[in-house]
Amino acid sequence: MHAIEIDTLHKSYGRHTALRGISFTVDEGEVVGFLGPNGAGKSTAMKVLTGYLSPSAGTARVRGKDVVEDPISAQREIGYLPENAPIYPDMRVRDFLAYVARIRGLGKASRATAIEKVADQCGITHRLGQQVGALSKGYRQRVGLAQALVHSPRILILDEPTTGLDPNQIVEIRNLIRDIGRHKTVVLSTHILSEVQATCDRVIIINRGELVADGATDEVTTRTQGGQLLNVVFGAGTVAPQRAALEARLGDLEGVERVRPQEASSASDYAYEILASRDLRAELFHLAVAQGLILLELAPEKSNLEEVFRRLTQA
Repeated sequence: MHAIEIDTLHKSYGRHTALRGISFTVDEGEVVGFLGPNGAGKSTAMKVLTGYLSPSAGTARVRGKDVVEDPISAQREIGYLPENAPIYPDMRVRDFLAYVARIRGLGKASRATAIEKVADQCGITHRLGQQVGALSKGYRQRVGLAQALVHSPRILILDEPTTGLDPNQIVEIRNLIRDIGRHKTVVLSTHILSEVQATCDRVIIINRGELVADGATDEVTTRTQGGQLLNVVFGAGTVAPQRAALEARLGDLEGVERVRPQEASSASDYAYEILASRDLRAELFHLAVAQGLILLELAPEKSNLEEVFRRLTQA
């Protein structure tokens, strides 16, 4: 059973279509970065998933529970921190968490235990007696995280959890999310792409309501619009083939779209940048053996997530 299952989800507001049939699943224990430019449909998707909005078409399930047909059961599985943390500034931290825990159905005895647990987890134990409105922005975000965790949900959905924080506070919240991700499924939406690259196992990118990328973070950063870029370097072995002939052999491999010679560190080496639509590592190894060459280097060319994001979402 998937932790989250989105199937051909559509959402329209009058004439404006925010989601155009996106589909994806999230497995138990994954930490997923959910990305897209402003207006791409990220927040709409998360609001549908949490039961705040109803989809125009398609389905969303949380641990097998349909968010439309069985919204209460689905919401029990989720902890949600929207972009603007839902906190009451006039309440003390302990009272606010007790209030949320009571809404979540925790009994009096279990509420006290749950509050102590999430306060320790989020680093706010020494702030429980303070008024929420007197806390710094960073600590208010920690309180927001604590309210999302107080009922021990299996899934945590975070929408821009570090908005408005300074660099030190961002690092603190990032470390906290990474720690939470060891035990829970986490869906993280943010515009700070370095945060996703440092925190998430997988990246989903949507643009104009459509899915444009979905895969492990390392995989997404090695893809281009045409496939995958590989850097390969051969060393002269038992024979020294003609460079033009070797380049032609590389170009004849199935899935190769472009072979571009590169400058090698040694005049006797053969270096190439290869654009391919599939994994060529095995074929390149066998080609080296057949040609009597030594395979010195075979590595995917990585872009940072920001470059990939811009390439996929800019018109």
